[in-house]
Amino acid sequence: MSVRKYVGAQIVHKSLSTINQLSTDLGRNMPVTLSDKAYTSLFAMIQERRLPGGVPLVEQQLASLIGVSRTPLRSALQRLEMEGLLNKDANKSYVVRKVELKEYLQSLRVRELLEAEAAALAVDRIAPESIEKVRANLHVVQAKRPYDMISHWRSDDEVHDLFILNCGNQIMTGMLQSLRVTTNLFEIEKLSERLEPDSKQHERILDALEARDGKAARRAVAAHIRSLFQFAVRAVK
Repeated sequence: MSVRKYVGAQIVHKSLSTINQLSTDLGRNMPVTLSDKAYTSLFAMIQERRLPGGVPLVEQQLASLIGVSRTPLRSALQRLEMEGLLNKDANKSYVVRKVELKEYLQSLRVRELLEAEAAALAVDRIAPESIEKVRANLHVVQAKRPYDMISHWRSDDEVHDLFILNCGNQIMTGMLQSLRVTTNLFEIEKLSERLEPDSKQHERILDALEARDGKAARRAVAAHIRSLFQFAVRAVK
């Protein structure tokens, strides 16, 4: 992993965990910077696939759409590039990083190994109240109708962050955060069909973490990521 990508991986969790608060603050007209406003808007556009991978971003159009000047917009674009969400094409224009199936599947294979280990390492490091908070939100998302892709992803982040951020190995944490950026950028179809299996598999992971059972946590995480791999292969056929 390059130094640039590693640094990006270290800050990506902070950005993901603060995105909800930034959105809340904006909705309440609380003071946030224009760069934060641009970042929040761009991040949401990427998550919702309104900015598809590989298509050059037109800065002036984005600035007008978001309601900021090009200076804070460029600051936001630089943050997203550092986090691995954007690249620059041959013309030096920003593009949303496009993740193809091969890279996605290879990233999942590495995640299967590392996240399973991270979960086993984290079982004695996670506060019970943190598990219960994540579980409660998981149930809310599972019951929400119509399906909400962004809520699904945020709940997924919460479950995986429980053990990724508490595994006690900063190098492993950085690598996994970088890999999760990659897999989240893969434009998979029929994501709503993952809600039920994800919810059940996340429950098993939370049960193992709550029981402080390292072996069960390792098995539950590995099985979950193998399920993602198999779903992706079926979805592209």
